[in-house]
Amino acid sequence: MTGQTAKRVLIVEDEVLIAMNLEDMLNDLGHEVVGQATRIDKAMELARESDIDFAVLDINLVGKQSFPVADILRERGIPFAFASGNGPEGLVDGYRHFPALQKPYAQEDLERTIARVFRESP
Repeated sequence: MTGQTAKRVLIVEDEVLIAMNLEDMLNDLGHEVVGQATRIDKAMELARESDIDFAVLDINLVGKQSFPVADILRERGIPFAFASGNGPEGLVDGYRHFPALQKPYAQEDLERTIARVFRESP
């Protein structure tokens, strides 16, 4: 991990293998995954109640968009990045300036995105 302190991370991803791979990458970077959600209701609950520093949100969760989860995180002042097979094109107004990882992404992309998020957040 290059200069970053360990973060407590929430993963919102409906594809189990992608979530497992993401957790491995985060662990390799020295971060701790403290919650995972594959459905929007669980993701909103975890976003409201979890003690987290950062989140990675798949934009499309079983046909539902994760923007309500992003709203909760934004209200709590918790930084996050989106992940999507469509990259930034899947973002809606109000979220177009947020980082979006293009799936499939490499550990270096994830590390760069986390560094960018914490460099830009207040």
